[in-house]
Amino acid sequence: MNAPTFLARASSALVCALVGAAAGIVLVAAAEAVSVEVSGVLTALAIGVPALCGAVVGVLLPPGHSRFNPR
Repeated sequence: MNAPTFLARASSALVCALVGAAAGIVLVAAAEAVSVEVSGVLTALAIGVPALCGAVVGVLLPPGHSRFNPR
């Protein structure tokens, strides 16, 4: 089996980072919906930390990793 290329890992990291950022945006929106004042620093952390974690997961998981098992 061929080792994954840099481009495959980079695109996987980008996709996972975008998913993480979307999760962070949902967290900020939910906090503001319940009338919690969210500062700029907290907003940046709430979006940045999940995005960073998503990028790390994207790099560590092999491209094409899926739980789908066709029969």
